[in-house]
Amino acid sequence: MDRLDSLRGAAQSHWVREAEPIALPDVRGVQDVIEAIDRWRRFAPALALLFKEQIPDGIIESPLRPIPRLAARYSHALAPPDLAARTFVKADHALPLAGSIKARGGLYAVLCIAERAALEAGLLRVNGDYSVLTTPAARQLFSSRQIIAGSTGNLGFAVGLVGRALGFETIVHMSHDAKAWKKERLKSLGVSVVEHRSDYSNAVAAARQAAQMLPHAHFIDDERSADLFFGYSAAAARLAEQLAERSITIDADRPLCVYLPCGVGGAPAGVLFGLRALIGPHVWGFFAEPTASPCMLMRLMGAPATASVYDLGLDNQTIADGLAVARASDFAFQLIGAQVMGGFTITDAQMLSWVAAAWDEERLRLEPSAAAGFPVALQDAWRLPAYAARRARMSGATHVIWTTGGALMPDEEFARLLERAATARLPG
Repeated sequence: MDRLDSLRGAAQSHWVREAEPIALPDVRGVQDVIEAIDRWRRFAPALALLFKEQIPDGIIESPLRPIPRLAARYSHALAPPDLAARTFVKADHALPLAGSIKARGGLYAVLCIAERAALEAGLLRVNGDYSVLTTPAARQLFSSRQIIAGSTGNLGFAVGLVGRALGFETIVHMSHDAKAWKKERLKSLGVSVVEHRSDYSNAVAAARQAAQMLPHAHFIDDERSADLFFGYSAAAARLAEQLAERSITIDADRPLCVYLPCGVGGAPAGVLFGLRALIGPHVWGFFAEPTASPCMLMRLMGAPATASVYDLGLDNQTIADGLAVARASDFAFQLIGAQVMGGFTITDAQMLSWVAAAWDEERLRLEPSAAAGFPVALQDAWRLPAYAARRARMSGATHVIWTTGGALMPDEEFARLLERAATARLPG
């Protein structure tokens, strides 16, 4: 039977690499991560001026939060008894400004565009004072340029927020999956929103084509942008510090298991690339996707770059709008595919139930897509036969669930999610 058959019919599926990934980023790749970390440092003065109230220090970061009640209540019986003490949430659902992991990529990509334009115009010099990006002269320069992106919502908001703050004309093409409140939030910033009746891939293609028609447009390509990818990768630096602050050691006997929701793949791939570049080979990355949209899992299981979830008879319809992607980024796959430890699919009902559980137990305000890693981390990993040979090492592992969006969700939207989740509550 074709391995991909397990994904047909929107059935839950798990894939775990038989041999532990040993490939590491090459020297150039590690240097790219270090350069991204340094560039974020240079951008901080500009961000501090643009968003004085939200981030007076110009730093975009999230806490590493323990989740003892959630882990103690829902961890699988096979899990070690001290799992709750070694399970954390990397709370990117509450990142400053954009309220999602897309702040790491979207803000960084726009700032890179601004940096290159200012350097070219002679307004800025490398290692100079980057607060110059907020001056009237810079704003006048940027006002004659367009930034264009395709999005289901969160990336578009991150791009639109900083793009408009710097003075760029900003245009976001949004797929039919995008929530109405996300579109309205973008429009309130002065962003031009182009709505499509088609899916994410088609919205990105339309955005790409539109950018090609304008002489001064900059297209932020969610499917193949190095700026986005390495903007995400810089997250590894702070997580490494946060683990060290808690005296957590990562080595062969105590791996770091990281659970990342995956849509097109750029954000989870970038984060995992950075972690393995800075922390090393004992970082085990697991990607979680909706049963209707397992585009990256298809690639991990051997499907070609042209493969789409529609080829499996799936409809790509999911409550997790940020993960509703039919075809994975080949750019991201080429950089990280050989280093992913495992992939999983989960149902909409599961995501809803974990949204409710995370709120009830830990007061985490999550979008459905941001809850995708919980069942993998707390339940699935411990019952899979593929883990049998690794169970001893897993017993000493540290687990980090990356939550990716939700803090800026309107109250009424979150209340509706909790109402829907009431019929999908987890046992216990």
